[in-house]
Amino acid sequence: MSEKILIIGAAGQIGSELTYKLRSIYGKDNVIASDLNYNNIELVNSGTFEIIDAMDYASIKICCEKHNIDTIYLMAAMLSATGEKYPMKAWDLNMQSLFHVLNLAKAKAIKKVFWPSSIAVFGPTTPTTDTPQHTIMEPTTVYGITKQVGERWCEYYNDKYGVDVRSIRYPGIISWKTLPGGGTTDYAVEIYHEALKNKNYECFLSEDTALPMMYMDDAIDATVALMTANAEKVKIRSSYNLSGISFTPKEIANAIKKEIPDFEITYKPDFRQQIADSWPSSIDDTSAREDWNWKHKFDLDGITKDMLKNLSSK
Repeated sequence: MSEKILIIGAAGQIGSELTYKLRSIYGKDNVIASDLNYNNIELVNSGTFEIIDAMDYASIKICCEKHNIDTIYLMAAMLSATGEKYPMKAWDLNMQSLFHVLNLAKAKAIKKVFWPSSIAVFGPTTPTTDTPQHTIMEPTTVYGITKQVGERWCEYYNDKYGVDVRSIRYPGIISWKTLPGGGTTDYAVEIYHEALKNKNYECFLSEDTALPMMYMDDAIDATVALMTANAEKVKIRSSYNLSGISFTPKEIANAIKKEIPDFEITYKPDFRQQIADSWPSSIDDTSAREDWNWKHKFDLDGITKDMLKNLSSK
């Protein structure tokens, strides 16, 4: 395949695994990874890598011209928990970077854009069970506000300028390859590390807090499926609901106990509990399943077995 891809924020949790997946499909010379620094040595050494500040329009444009980029995956963002500590930094990063990429597409400098949204667009007034694709969105976090506003701008640029922008509202993502990056669903990754290391975990959410979750393999497969779908099948240009499964900290702990019987969990909710309480407990992603044939593969037991197996060998 001849498509030339730039991934901005490639060293992050989703960005790094997306980079490897896309390189396996398009070839390492056709997928340019970029981030603010060279800290992820394995990623840097796996193919072409550029230093790019997502807030610097000129550096993005120069990189696109240098490598004849067709498609940008904008994965750089400040997530929910970190964004509450630095609200204006979160707003500036999350919004400016999106405008830079949308404007490049508007100017026909690139052909296609992927921009991730999140379940953080929803709020306490949103229906919490089987949250519909189109519903009330009154987010209470800076991260959620930036994602909601971003969705509106994506739809606007598609409607007014014909920009081929595609998006997914990611739920919590679970991965053994990379550490989480400051989100409210981070517990669902941390718990596996601590189960193997210490056989106990203090959870920052209450035991019955149900949230939509997804294994990284499913999230990457969904992203690729959306981006390779024919344009006429992509009927939603704000962002698609996406869901794998939903579970609580107590349920994930019980799944771990099947593999590590002496594992113990305690609960000490912090400021992230309020964020989690404002989000849905389950998501209706019928539109994604009908429009571009999305389907998840991993349930909670499958995630748990794969996480523990890979983290043990790692």
